Amino acid sequence: MTEAEERIRKDLGAQIKEEVREVRAIPEGHSGFTYWVALDGRRGVLRLPPPGARIAGPADIPRQARIMAALHAEGLPVPAVVASSDDTVVDGRPFVLMEAIKGERVEQAIEAGSNPLQLAASAVDVLRRFQALPPERTGIGGEDPMSLDGEVSRWTWLMDRAPAELTRQAPRLAQLLVERQPPPGPPVLVHGDYHFGNMLFDAGRVAAVVDWEIAQLGQPLLDLCCISLSHVSADDVREMYGADPRDYRWYLALTSYKYAAIFGYNLMLHRRGKRPDPSYEQRTDTILVFIDRGIGVLG
Repeated sequence: MTEAEERIRKDLGAQIKEEVREVRAIPEGHSGFTYWVALDGRRGVLRLPPPGARIAGPADIPRQARIMAALHAEGLPVPAVVASSDDTVVDGRPFVLMEAIKGERVEQAIEAGSNPLQLAASAVDVLRRFQALPPERTGIGGEDPMSLDGEVSRWTWLMDRAPAELTRQAPRLAQLLVERQPPPGPPVLVHGDYHFGNMLFDAGRVAAVVDWEIAQLGQPLLDLCCISLSHVSADDVREMYGADPRDYRWYLALTSYKYAAIFGYNLMLHRRGKRPDPSYEQRTDTILVFIDRGIGVLG
């Protein structure tokens, strides 16, 4: 263990009143502040906000803990919360310790023989279960739903900070999204990043949905479109759910805009040394493709 991991191990053990044998950063993903935790006879997953971060937005670990605890209590496929604290008690930060779910990442599931369409069908079924939950039982029922104007503005804020040479066509896409906005429906729980990379699978079905850091109350098609980012087509996903084709196209365009903004913003952070992650240098073409795809869908 590194010096930081050893410090986290000691602090966590003091909080849960149990021996923590080891803490190791999880190499998958790009959060950088999620750890495997070895306990007595079992394993957990620890999530911390970035050091020194303001506890808000994606860094609001206590909020994530409330969401997961509420959803797990409803019998939904979300890791159980073992322990959490709003106080800065683990390496000077709040924390949430979750159970480690036995499951396969999407690449492992496909390699083991699962059909991507089977995985998508399970993801759509689970999505419907999340959306059927009344907002007041989601852990964030007191929050205002995000409007569609708010969605566009949210990702524009990130896009404006991405490398300009990659995002010149982004204002055109944003304008199309504003002009062709569909009418909203009743708000539901929205994961916000509901793609295969944030799911674990068991026997071809979703065993757990993880990474609730940008969850909110909003429109149901926001999550549906994320499923089609890899391995399956957008048309297949739409048919599984039964979404209106015209509305779905708008949400597909918004999803392209959103991920172009996220990748571009993270690339900016990498280049400035604020959050080094060379993988984002390999996504420059993806940013351009997402923006062009969004314009093509609406144009």
